[in-house]
Amino acid sequence: MIVESGTKAAKIQKFLGKDYVVEASVGHIRDLPRGAADVPAKHKGEAWARLGVDVDNSFAPLYIITPEKRSKVAELREALKSVDEVLLATDPDREGEAIAWHLLDTLKPKVPVRRMVFHEISEPAIRAAVENLRDLDQDMVDAQETRRILDRLYGYEVSPVLWKKVMPKLSAGRVQSVATRIVVARERERMAFVSASYWDIAAQMDAGADATPRQFGSRLVAIDGARVATGRDFGPDGRLKSDATALDEAGARRLAEALEGRDLTVESVESKPYTRKPYPPFMTSTLQQEAGRKLRFSADRTMRSAQRLYENGYITYLRTDSTTLSASAIDAARSQARELYGDAYVPDQPRQYTRKVKNAQEAHEAIRPAGDVFRTPGEIAREVDGDDFRLYELIWQRTVASQMADARGTTVSVRIAGTAATGEAVTFATSGRTITFPGFLRAYVETVDDQAGGEADDAESRLPELTKGQSLTAASLTAEGHSTNPPSRFTEPSLIKQLEDLGIGRPSTYASIIKTIQDRGYVWKKGQALVPSWIAFAVVGLLEHHFGRLVDYDFTAAMEDELDAIAAGTQGRTSWLSGFYFGAEQGSEGSVARAGGLKKLVGVNLEEIDAREINSVPVFDDVVVRVGRYGPYLERVRDGQSQRANLPEDLPPDELTPEVAEQLFSVPQEGRSLGVDPISGHEIVAKEGRYGPYVTEVLPEPEAPPAAEGAKPKKAPAKPKPRTGSLFKGMSTETITLEDALRLLSLPRLVGTDPETGEEITAQNGRYGPYLKKGTDSRSLTDEEQLFTVTLEEAVEIYKQPKQRGRRTAAATPPLRELGVDANSKKPMVIKDGRFGPYVTDGETNASLRKGDSVEQITDERASELLAERRAKAPAPKKAPARKAPAKKPAARKPATRKKAPVEK
Repeated sequence: MIVESGTKAAKIQKFLGKDYVVEASVGHIRDLPRGAADVPAKHKGEAWARLGVDVDNSFAPLYIITPEKRSKVAELREALKSVDEVLLATDPDREGEAIAWHLLDTLKPKVPVRRMVFHEISEPAIRAAVENLRDLDQDMVDAQETRRILDRLYGYEVSPVLWKKVMPKLSAGRVQSVATRIVVARERERMAFVSASYWDIAAQMDAGADATPRQFGSRLVAIDGARVATGRDFGPDGRLKSDATALDEAGARRLAEALEGRDLTVESVESKPYTRKPYPPFMTSTLQQEAGRKLRFSADRTMRSAQRLYENGYITYLRTDSTTLSASAIDAARSQARELYGDAYVPDQPRQYTRKVKNAQEAHEAIRPAGDVFRTPGEIAREVDGDDFRLYELIWQRTVASQMADARGTTVSVRIAGTAATGEAVTFATSGRTITFPGFLRAYVETVDDQAGGEADDAESRLPELTKGQSLTAASLTAEGHSTNPPSRFTEPSLIKQLEDLGIGRPSTYASIIKTIQDRGYVWKKGQALVPSWIAFAVVGLLEHHFGRLVDYDFTAAMEDELDAIAAGTQGRTSWLSGFYFGAEQGSEGSVARAGGLKKLVGVNLEEIDAREINSVPVFDDVVVRVGRYGPYLERVRDGQSQRANLPEDLPPDELTPEVAEQLFSVPQEGRSLGVDPISGHEIVAKEGRYGPYVTEVLPEPEAPPAAEGAKPKKAPAKPKPRTGSLFKGMSTETITLEDALRLLSLPRLVGTDPETGEEITAQNGRYGPYLKKGTDSRSLTDEEQLFTVTLEEAVEIYKQPKQRGRRTAAATPPLRELGVDANSKKPMVIKDGRFGPYVTDGETNASLRKGDSVEQITDERASELLAERRAKAPAPKKAPARKAPAKKPAARKPATRKKAPVEK
C-alpha cells in the first residue's frame, strides 16, 4: 500500500499488520521540470523544453522524477519485488488521484494494482476501504493534469513579462494574480476614499422606577419625518448620496438642548419571534475562515494543523467542498449533544445539509471528528495540544452544534416620538433581543469578523416592557459626531470568502495562494490586515492594462467551470488547452479561446509595454510612486526639477498622504552636510538609505589623465568607493554631528596585535552588531561604544573565553515587551531586540517580527502565529544512521570434529 505521508503510513501499518507493507510517496514523485537543468538531454533542443509541455503535440507534458525523490522511487521499486498486489491509497481528491497515476506510470508494477480511498484514518475506515477497491479515475487525473499544464503555461509565459518590465524574480499565476488584484483594488478604494462627518443624538431613556431595566439607550432617527443620515448614506467621495438629512455639530447640539425636559411617548412597539438555525459542519474554506477569526490562525497554519489531525486519525479528510455528514456521524453528533445538553437540545429529526457548490470537487463528507463515536476535546487533551487541540475543539464544537436545536427568542423594535422646544418633531429608535432558549448556541457561536462589524448570535440587549402611548423621559441627551470609514482591508478569512464568492480557485488551494502572494512580496500583514506593496500595484497595473482578461474575475471563474467540464468528460482537454494557448482559430470556442490566445497575447503586448509608465503609480497632484530596481520611491517635478524621496517599506499605500509626502521630500537626497573631514578634505554628509540612515564622504569625480597629442582621449579612472558607516541606535540624520560621523567612518578600528599569534585584532560594526575580528575568528561586543574603547588587553581576554553561540547577551538584556502565554508551548512570550531586529520568543523558539509588525502593537495571537510558522519551517531532526553490522571476517579453518556455534540473527 502506498500513501502520501510517513505519519499516515506508520498508523495504517499498525491497523493492517504484517500481511501489508505500507510505504509513503511523500507527495508527488514526478512533476514538470523546474528549470533548464531538469530537462533530459534528448529534449533540450526542443523549442517547448523550457515550458515542459509540448504545445504542438496535444500539449503532452514532460514529466521527470524530481531529484529529491529519486531515492524514494528506488525504495518503492525495491519494495515492489516482494509483494503480490499494489494498493494506491493516496488522498481522495484530484491531486491524490494524479499522484496515484504518477506512481503507477513510474513504477509500472507487474502485479495487480487497485485504487483505495478512505476519508479518515481509523481501523474500521481502513479495513472498509480495503474491501471496496476501485480502478483509477482517468477523468480526475485529466482534470488535475489540465490544471497543472494550464498553470505552467500561464506562469511561464506571463512571468517573464514581469521580469523584463517590472523587476526580476516576480511571478504571475492564474489565481495568485487575481487574488493580488483583489487586495490592490481594495487599497485603491481606501486611497480614493474621502471621509465625511455627520452627527446624531444619543438618548438615555427612563421608563420609570417600576421598569426593568429602568433605563435604555436609543438614537435619533428622524426629524420632521425626514430620516437622519448615517454612515451608509455617504458615498466614497464623502458626498451625501440619499435624501436623508445630515446633521452638523451645531444643529445636533442645538436640537439636543431643545429636547431637554420635553415629553416623549412610545409611538410603536413591534415584537417578533427570533430563530437562529445552527451552522453547517465545516468544509475547507469555512474552517479556514473561522479559524482565522476565532483562533487568529493564518490559512496556512490552519491547513498544517488540520493535516496533522487527519494523519493522526482525529478528523476526516481536510480538503472538501461538502457540508454533508454520514449517517453514523449524524448519530454520533446527536448522541453527544443529547448526553452533554439534554433531550431538549436535540431536534426530533436529524439535520441534513446540502450545498450546491459552483466548481465543487468530488463529494466528500464535511470536516468532522473521525470515527462513529466522537472523542470530546477533554478525551484527547493528553494526546494533542497547542494548535492541533484548539483546531480539533473548534471542529468538534461545530459538528455537534450542527445537529442541535434552533436558538429561539424575541426581538423588539421601539420608536419614540417627541417635539423639541424649537418645534421639530423628532423620532428616536431602539431595538432589543432576548434569547429564551439557546439551543445550539450552548455548544458553538460563530465569530463575527472584527472589520465586518455585526452582532454575535448570542448577543442580548434587554428592553423594559413598553406599551404604545407610554410616557418616557430622557435622562440624558448627547450630541455625537461620527466619521465615515473607508472599506476595510481584507484579512485572510475575508479574502478567502471573497475568492469563494467569485468562484475563483479551490478551497484546497486558498492557503497556498495567500502564502504565495506574501512570499512574493505582493502582500504583507499589518496586524491581521493584508496590505499590498507598491510592487503589487505595478504588477496588477501591467496585467490590467495589457492582459486584462487574464485577471478578470468572471473570466477566471469561467475557466474553473470549463476545467470542471473536463473532469466530467464533457469537454476535450486538448482542444480546450489549444484554445487557451493559441486562440479560437486553432481551438474550440469558449471563454478562454475568446481571450485571443495566451501566446499571441504575450507576443503582441510585450513590445508595447512602457516599463516606466507601468512602474509609475500616480498618488495625488504631480506626485508618483516609482517602483525601481532597489525598491519604491517618490518623485515629482518642482520648478522644472525632478525631486525624489525614499519611501519607507512599511508605510501602507493609503497612509501616503500629501503631508507625509511633503515630509519625505523635505529630507534632502544629497544628504545633510555635516562639515569637512580635516584630514581628507572631503565633505561628510548624513543620508537616509534603503537600509537605514548612514554617513558617507563625498568624493570628487576623477579626471582622465592627459593624452598625447593626436592620441585617443583616455578614460577617467573608476571612482573609488567612499567610506560609509551606519548610524548607531539612538542616532538620527537630523542630530548627528561631524565628530560622531568621523568616529563612525574611522571603523573598523585596529585594536592591536595578538602577542601570541601575531594576528591583528580589529573592532568592527556589522550587520549583526559590534564585534571583534581576528583572522576568521569573530567575537561579539556588548555595546557599540566598545568599538572605540575596547583595549588590546580586553580583546585578548575576550578571545581567551570559550566562543559563545547564538545571541551572546540575549539572556541578560531585558525584553522590549512581555506578552501572554503561547497557545502551543504554554510558555510566556516576550519581545526581545536581537541582531536581526526585534523578535518574539517563548524561550525555545525565536521568530523575527515581520514587515507590518510593531513591538508596541503586536498581539498574543500574532506572536503565537509567528512562532508556529517558525516551528513549521524548522528542519526535522535527522535520524541517526542505521548501525551497520561489522563486516564478517573469513572464518578460520577449524577441526572437523568441532561444531559451529549457533548464529543469532
